[in-house]
Amino acid sequence: MNPMRRLLKFLDPYKKEAILAIILLTLVVVTDLSIPRLVQTIIDEGIVQNNMGVIVRTSLLMIGISILGAMLMIGNTIFAVRASRNFSADVRKELFTKIQSFSFGNIDDFQTGQLLVRLTSDINQVEFIFTMVLRMFTRVPLMLVGSIGMMVATNRQLAMKMLMLLPLLWIIVIIFVRIAQPLFKEVQERLEKLNQVLQENLAGVRVVKAFVRRDYENKRFDNANKDLMEKSIKVAQILSVLIPIMFLLINLGSVAVIYFGGLQAYYGTISVGEIMAFINYLLSTMYPVLMLAMTAGQISAANASAKRITEILDSQPQVRDRYDALPLPKFKGRVAFENVYFSYDSDGGEPVLKNINLVAEPSQTVALIGATGSGKSSLIHLIPRLYDVSSGKVTIDGVDVRDLSEDSLRSNIGISLQESVLFSGTVRDNIKYGRKDATDDEVIAAAKAAQAHDFILNFPEGYDTMVGQRGANLSGGQKQRVAIARALLIQPKILILDDSTSSVDIDTEVKIEQALDELMTDKTCFVIAQRISTVLNADKIVVLDEGEIVAEGSHLELMDTSPIYREIYDSQLGDGGDPDE
Repeated sequence: MNPMRRLLKFLDPYKKEAILAIILLTLVVVTDLSIPRLVQTIIDEGIVQNNMGVIVRTSLLMIGISILGAMLMIGNTIFAVRASRNFSADVRKELFTKIQSFSFGNIDDFQTGQLLVRLTSDINQVEFIFTMVLRMFTRVPLMLVGSIGMMVATNRQLAMKMLMLLPLLWIIVIIFVRIAQPLFKEVQERLEKLNQVLQENLAGVRVVKAFVRRDYENKRFDNANKDLMEKSIKVAQILSVLIPIMFLLINLGSVAVIYFGGLQAYYGTISVGEIMAFINYLLSTMYPVLMLAMTAGQISAANASAKRITEILDSQPQVRDRYDALPLPKFKGRVAFENVYFSYDSDGGEPVLKNINLVAEPSQTVALIGATGSGKSSLIHLIPRLYDVSSGKVTIDGVDVRDLSEDSLRSNIGISLQESVLFSGTVRDNIKYGRKDATDDEVIAAAKAAQAHDFILNFPEGYDTMVGQRGANLSGGQKQRVAIARALLIQPKILILDDSTSSVDIDTEVKIEQALDELMTDKTCFVIAQRISTVLNADKIVVLDEGEIVAEGSHLELMDTSPIYREIYDSQLGDGGDPDE
């Protein structure tokens, strides 16, 4: 189905406004079609016969009809804009809601710049066309049919000659639309690329400055900007050819009317007023085609945008609740990986996790270590179903996580991801992000456990301090501690810390560990850390290498049995001794 037609369903709640807009526009066409006939009356019955009364009365009638037409057009605009604005707001809401339902895998498929363009520029393009449909395009067939009828009624012989021009105009417009549509799609794709460059540059502006890469980024932006400009110019050039051709044909049509009409007037078969009326109706006939030609670019762009919008709406979350998904019952917190394989490529690419068999008993702390890219983050992402396993299963107290509803599963799992993302708002709002009903005492307790309370109180506004975009006014360590407090506040049965203390100093990290030891006595905890000192006291340490578990056990056990673990330990701490010494 045509993407534009599919989006029509979003107009259903506003049928009343849309129908009123079309009715008013129909009445506008009636008033427009009456004007040329009144001009004919003024010329033939007023000017030619020197009848001033006819001239005055008809002129006043024309003024009245023109005022009525203007009022009808204002009403049409009001209802059309109301319907189209509500339409675009609903599409934008639906699109945003759809994106919110995406799993991590879907988000990996669509870049941030692409999603931003579809939520803004693409929806604006479609909204413009729907506004034009209710304000102008509905007028096109009405004006076309009405004008042809009036032309035939005025002079059938002359009408037959002029109607030969219409197919030529339509053929030109159709050819243009077919040429322009793929070009407009390319324009939107280049706009996406430009937005992606902008988004990356603005988000990483500190890195750009730190590495003196301003010239490189300027060149990168210039290339994307130039690509967009060149494609836009190509589209504009096509438009610049089409519109003059259309006007040329319309002017030739007017000349033809004057010539053939003049011959008929010479033999007395047509009056001067009828010629004037006929020219006006000819222009009214050409007007819809000209209107379509002038907006053919926007139509092509809107169709391409609609296709890109429906692409998002048609995308299904890679992680979804089963129809019989159950809420997570009261559980102890035993997490098990059974013969788990996982690949980011849904079509079956090289797995990043292979034959993972791992058990975390209730209240255990399990630490994951390994080289970058060994699969540590991928493994813990499978517990709250941020991704689904490719094969095998992950269970909580023996229940496959795929049999549980996402909301109930994740509401019982506290997670501090590798990148500490904060939102605009107060520090308190960010800590309460996962549990809005938390009391101030609970917020403070979580902040204290995360070693964030003291630095928060040092802010002039304390917990009411506004956090800049993405936490720009906080240091990396401060952001990580707020993120940990956010995870602790939901009082999870399972806690996941994905390298969440990497920006925190050793002393603070030790204090966080001590606080967590007290808080997590009845909770299962997974910890990923780059510093081996962070995981020495874990109940179980798991060593991953190239997506496989190569060793697991306590620190002392691994020092005796795992060369990889011992190498990591020696490279960081250097003595190979007992951690308690």
